[in-house]
Amino acid sequence: MIELPAGLNGEALARIAIEAGAVIDRFYRDGCAVTQKADQSPVTEADRAAEAIILARLHEIAPGLPVIAEEEAAAGRIPEIGRVFALVDPLDGTKEFVARSGEFTVNIAIIVDGAPVMGVVYAPALSRLWAADAAGAWACDVPPGDDLPDTRTGVAARRPPSDGLTVIASRSHGTSKADEYLKQFRVAEKISAGSSLKFCRVAEGSADLYPRFGRTMEWDTAAGHAIVRAAGGCVQTLDGEHLSYGKVDRGFDNPDFVVRGAT
Repeated sequence: MIELPAGLNGEALARIAIEAGAVIDRFYRDGCAVTQKADQSPVTEADRAAEAIILARLHEIAPGLPVIAEEEAAAGRIPEIGRVFALVDPLDGTKEFVARSGEFTVNIAIIVDGAPVMGVVYAPALSRLWAADAAGAWACDVPPGDDLPDTRTGVAARRPPSDGLTVIASRSHGTSKADEYLKQFRVAEKISAGSSLKFCRVAEGSADLYPRFGRTMEWDTAAGHAIVRAAGGCVQTLDGEHLSYGKVDRGFDNPDFVVRGAT
């Protein structure tokens, strides 16, 4: 068994995410420039500022921990990884940030032997945080920049209701493949959300299934995956294998996958 650094836990990641979220919130309220990366995805000053904070704080509590972060990776700065590393998306849902929907998140995850064992998803515009570590999955309300509260709620995925599934889909990335995939299920309701909030909705039992067809990167999914996993759900490829991390040969991108609640 691998021993993680003593200061590396769900509460520590939550505090880092809240600090980064406060910076993002200032840009969200005041406005900032939007540019395009090489892959034509949007990036803002908020992405870069939040990532700088997260990288600095992770280095403080876990010196030497390899961190694969979205904007660093986009610039070609990708460290070698071993059995333990971090995945960071400082502003997941940049399109939602630009559209001012409020459905964007800060994502931080710790990977051990290919599995997400710890993670935090923080939605600063919604003042809501979800986290997972060895103690399980939990959530709390916390405005950007506030202290992490002592009052928290346990998070648990639900078993599929007998009257049909609540399916959640991306607000920005719906596909005909997903529609075709869903024909095999009894669907009672379809809802949508941006960023990693889709994982969190499954983890907390307000949705049962999230199929994702199309390219995603490991930093997009790892934190939400950690929370779903700790809440009793799972994230699997279409072959039924658990989605894994550290796929260097794929450039850290994911295959198509499905997020499920408790079974």
